[in-house]
Amino acid sequence: MIRGTWEEPKEAGEWLGLRLAEFATRFASEQDREVTRLVLLVKAAVERLTWGGDVSLGHYLKGTVFHSVALVTCSPNRAAPDLPCPAGQARA
Repeated sequence: MIRGTWEEPKEAGEWLGLRLAEFATRFASEQDREVTRLVLLVKAAVERLTWGGDVSLGHYLKGTVFHSVALVTCSPNRAAPDLPCPAGQARA
């Protein structure tokens, strides 16, 4: 399921930061809830997107639930430059 598209890695990073903040209080690991750690995860994600890499993060939530979020670089993807963007050509 595609939740959004962004032209700039920084915009995708802002979205990622909001998603992590939204779920952080439910993360099973106290270490994963630390604000500094979350900020560093977002910064690393923006850097990776900037050079054409993808980002995939996952956290166990309290109980038996796993939260997963991914960001995919479409133009071009460094690992697979011939693959089409999952959002299709309708992006504008």
